[in-house]
Amino acid sequence: MSSRPDEDLSCPVCHDIFKDPVVLSCSHSFCKACLQSWWREKKTRECPCCMRRSSKSDPPRNLALKNLCEAFLLKSNRRASAASEPLCSLHSEKLKLFCLDHQQPVCVICRDSKTHNNHRFRPIDEAAQDHRGKLQITLKPLQEKLKLFEEVKGNFDQTAEHIKVKAQHTERQIKEQFKKLHQFLEEEEEARITALREEEEQKSQMMKEKMEALSREIAALSHTVRATEDELRAEDVSFLKNYKVTVERVQQRPLLDDPQLDSGALIDVAKHLGNLTFNIWKKMKEKVSYSPVILDPNTADPELVVSEHLTSVRSGDRQQLPKNPERTKFSCSVRGSEGFNSGTHSWDVDVGENKDWELGVLGEKIQMNKKLQSGLWRILFSNRKLTVFSTSGSENDLPLKKKLQRVRVQLDFDKGTLSFSDLDTNTRIHTFKHTFTGTLFPYIYTENRLPLRILPAKVCVIV
Repeated sequence: MSSRPDEDLSCPVCHDIFKDPVVLSCSHSFCKACLQSWWREKKTRECPCCMRRSSKSDPPRNLALKNLCEAFLLKSNRRASAASEPLCSLHSEKLKLFCLDHQQPVCVICRDSKTHNNHRFRPIDEAAQDHRGKLQITLKPLQEKLKLFEEVKGNFDQTAEHIKVKAQHTERQIKEQFKKLHQFLEEEEEARITALREEEEQKSQMMKEKMEALSREIAALSHTVRATEDELRAEDVSFLKNYKVTVERVQQRPLLDDPQLDSGALIDVAKHLGNLTFNIWKKMKEKVSYSPVILDPNTADPELVVSEHLTSVRSGDRQQLPKNPERTKFSCSVRGSEGFNSGTHSWDVDVGENKDWELGVLGEKIQMNKKLQSGLWRILFSNRKLTVFSTSGSENDLPLKKKLQRVRVQLDFDKGTLSFSDLDTNTRIHTFKHTFTGTLFPYIYTENRLPLRILPAKVCVIV
């Protein structure tokens, strides 16, 4: 077999080593797949070599040839493997040893040479095993860094998609808000133009009636004046005969007061145009609301749902959100969008029937258990119990006479006080005293599906 060239073991159709060979009655052999393909193209069962027709549609397998081909391929693979094995560049011998001093593979002749005199050697397989272990240890930090980078890239991809989705959603909300404002302005414009046209129609009708009455009076006076003037031009006898009647007719025509325009007959331009934009803006305050605290959805825990107006929050199904640095490290919580580092600030929260909530402020870093931790001052309602806690103090329970419905949070940064009170009874719940530093943010926590809502502040216009 070793003397046969691979051409003798090649299929006459595909010219490759036989695969699953079959033999025809004419003694020619082919790959089974090649023969079937040939027959499908020719549409006749004939030998591709001698064109003799075959009586069998499924020729028998040529097992002897199959075994011969497999043995040939196995030996060829071994020769190729041996040929690819690296040899010593100096002695053309197999590299069976590893020089620990030179950190390179060597052959047995190299071991006994002067170049490697008194050097330490290990068998290739032992040295490879040891060095693989060392390389794995060296590689581990890179693998961990690669894994971290891949996770960060995944988060970046998610963040990029989140940016796109949020931008589109925010744009729709902006358009909806302006649509409402446009509708209000259009309705206000229509109402004011309607009022102007009604005044125009009313005053035009009044002028029309006055003009019609004046026209009737002019016609009557004109008739009397013309008749009297005709009598004045008559002959003396005729004039004197009709004098008495003419005088009576003139004297009986009453002399009315001179007609004049009534006060307010003109369009009240000042009423329609005076402080027009201010009055519309003043009226608009009935259509708008102002929240002293706006919740920042970029800080919300993935299990929280912030309302579209960013003024209420509740627990919900976990969302796939980017791991951005602003997101609070406190579970089930959200932060206000604006922080405070001076002055007095107050906001009211409708806790309603929510049975698990926290209200307070979050901010400055405080040393706790030898670690820097975000400062938190809050009151907690859970299991029908009210508790106060701060990272700068201890945790204490508070007496609770009645269930809280609305809670006022008031921060006086400069005086260092944070107070909580029952808005319905105007009674104080608790006051923290601390010298605040840095910036403090309103903080809300809940694990309940009933929302906690920031109550709108009263809006007024002062001139």
